[in-house]
Amino acid sequence: MIRREGERLLVSGRLTMDSIGTSFEEAMQPPEGKTWTVDLAGVEAADSAAVSMLLSWMRNAQRHDAKLAFVNVPDNLRSLAGLYGVAEALSLNHSSQ
Repeated sequence: MIRREGERLLVSGRLTMDSIGTSFEEAMQPPEGKTWTVDLAGVEAADSAAVSMLLSWMRNAQRHDAKLAFVNVPDNLRSLAGLYGVAEALSLNHSSQ
């Protein structure tokens, strides 16, 4: 589930192959030049689909000249991003709050 609060996206629930669908893809339609904070504190489970989703959001933001900041990233998601070699691209190398 994704809820918007201003320029903040609050993501909760499971971010897995079974749960990520078009609603997650469509949720990130950033207006030109905005900075978005994606708060992942409510994420209960994540797999490689979550990493793919974050990369997709990052590419979409770049196309719209927007910026994304991921905060409260669960350790397992940070680990997966590191395993796939994309933690740095997503700025997940360190704990962000």
